[in-house]
Formats: sequence, structure tokens, C-alpha cells
Amino acid sequence: MDTVFRALNDEGRRHLLDSLLLRDGQALRELCAVLPNMTRHGVMNHLRVLEEGGLIATAKVGRERHHYLNPVPIQLIHDRWINKFTAPAVQLLAHMTTELDQGATMTTPNHVYETYIRCTPEAAWQAIVDGDKTAQYFYGTRLDCVLEAGTPMRYLGQDGGVVADGEILDVDPGHRLEMMFHARWSPELDAEGPVRMAWIVEEAMGLTKVRVEYYDLQGRTYDDFTQGLPFIVAGLKTLLETGGPIHG
Repeated sequence: MDTVFRALNDEGRRHLLDSLLLRDGQALRELCAVLPNMTRHGVMNHLRVLEEGGLIATAKVGRERHHYLNPVPIQLIHDRWINKFTAPAVQLLAHMTTELDQGATMTTPNHVYETYIRCTPEAAWQAIVDGDKTAQYFYGTRLDCVLEAGTPMRYLGQDGGVVADGEILDVDPGHRLEMMFHARWSPELDAEGPVRMAWIVEEAMGLTKVRVEYYDLQGRTYDDFTQGLPFIVAGLKTLLETGGPIHG
């Protein structure tokens, strides 16, 4: 938590987070305009501190590095302190309008979540793909699939009903699981169709980094997923570090 509070303890860095809240995925040249009186090097230093605190995640596209707001550390602060005194969850992300090329598959994620967990990469991977584990942090739903590209997948509720379904697109065992994910829990989300997402696991500085990438979030689905996924990722971290769910 020290690096998170250090990252937040600067007005310029908070302005950068505010800008990413309004429009995620900005490149360095765009973020430099947020702090016009600061040098490019100064903005880069601010972004480095934010990334060290886990408050942003980055993805390199060509020669540019895109920056994404990562709300998980703030959600963990909320769950550790604020949630003890107030029930409503903090609204962490704002609208972002995404234009998609017709018939094209996006190669750049339009939203990214990232967290660092005190566990082995093997334990994190197992928690992502094991239905008994997902039921403890993924809103009580159980992943049902064969980990092979081209096969169907489902998230089943406690009553056995299909909460979401889709297709496994790619599997690199222990490292990456990519899927088409079609939310079925509301008519509005069902009508918007599936989104492409990927779970990525890697070792980082003695910890395990878990990263979730979304490639085509839009409309009501964007609102719903960006509000709900911080709880899922925070729940995954809590389960792996404590052995129990985030609540109860």
C-alpha cells in the first residue's frame, strides 16, 4: 500500500489519473498535454511512479506505449478500510467511447486490469481455470470448459444456469487464457454480444502479476464490466493470499 499512497500523494499524478479516467489508453504525447508546464521527462517520471504503485498498466503498440487506469489497488484500499463503514462500492471508471473497424479484430486492448499477488504463478493460473476456485471470487460462478482452442466455455451460476458463455480462443497453459465472453445475466448485455478478453499470468519480482485485457468493450457492457471486474480481480488476490473469499 505504501507505493499506492506515494503515487497518489502528488497533484500532477492525480491529474494524470483523472485524464485516464475520462479517456483510457492514452499515449505519452497525449498525457503530456495534461501537464503542459512539465517537461516530457517529468511526465514520464510521474507515469513510472503510478505504474510502480499499480495504478496504471501499459501496453506497447508500435512505437507508442498506451496507458490504462488500473483501479484494483484503489478497490483494495476501499475493501480494507472504506467498505467497513459504507456499503456502496466506489465508482472507479467513467465512460469511454470506442470506435471499432467493421469486421476487424482489435489488436490493442481498450481496457486493462493488473494486480500483483503473493503466490506462485501456478497457483494463480489454477485459480483462473478451476471452476471450484472461480466460484469463490467470480460472483459465485463456476468456469466449465476444456482448455483447448476452439472449444466452448461457460460460467455457471449456483443453480446451474448459464451466466456467461463463449469460446476458448487460445491457451498457453500457465500463462495466457484468451476467450470470447458473452454475458447472459441481463437482456441489454446479451444483446450487445460477446467481448474478447485474456487472462495473463507471469512472474514479476518474486510476485505473480495477473493481467486482464479487454479488446472490444463498448456501450452498456463497458459500464458493467469496468465496475464489476475490480471486485473479481481483488477477490482473486484475496483468495490466493488468504485462502478465503474477500467477503464473509
